[in-house]
Amino acid sequence: MNTSLRYDLEGNVATITIDDGKANVMSVSMLGAIDAALSRAETDKAVVVIQGRPGMFSGGFDLAVFQRDKEELFAMLKAGAELTERMLKFPYPVLAICTGHAIAMGAFLLLCADVRIGTMPDAKIQVNEVQIGLTLPHFAVEVCRQRLSPAHLNLAAITATPYNQHQAVLAGFLDELVPPELVAEVLRSRTAHLCKLHMESFSASKMRLRGPSLHLLRTAIAQDIDSWSKRFQGVA
Repeated sequence: MNTSLRYDLEGNVATITIDDGKANVMSVSMLGAIDAALSRAETDKAVVVIQGRPGMFSGGFDLAVFQRDKEELFAMLKAGAELTERMLKFPYPVLAICTGHAIAMGAFLLLCADVRIGTMPDAKIQVNEVQIGLTLPHFAVEVCRQRLSPAHLNLAAITATPYNQHQAVLAGFLDELVPPELVAEVLRSRTAHLCKLHMESFSASKMRLRGPSLHLLRTAIAQDIDSWSKRFQGVA
């Protein structure tokens, strides 16, 4: 497994900790490691907690790849898009601890978790694509649409509005904000509750609730992959 990711299983709770020592970028390697960790958690039939390190949840896709290699860029974007679908339909609860900044793909991961807890009031959450000269992918639009409030969907996706974590709760990026000194206690309480759920009923209800969004997301991912494969000739 990627050395920037740690998997810890305690009882019925699997904790996935991302820490590359920098911005926790979503490189091909990191995305693959998260996917592998989710597979392990699914085998363990575990509630998942995904977190970064203090100060940084994830800075998003590895922007250096955009200047480096078209095949790697295609693989990274495709893996990121497919990871959002996997998280949204994961058969066990996924709880994200937003330990700091969450930018672009980092924000999309938050939007795909079932429960989202912020821990740093001043940390920034932002869908920043249009600020850095990128058009928001189709998959990202659907990921944002299924969780953000209508007014904030436009602000976040079209104007790249940055949110602190207080504001992010109102927008829909987070469900609650917890003081750092209370995170461990709150996490124990939330995971204990999630572990008591009837998992077959949870999964069936989750799919029933998210079915329309997942349908739109699958269509969006197919559009993105087709567009990326044409743009990065010889990749697909």
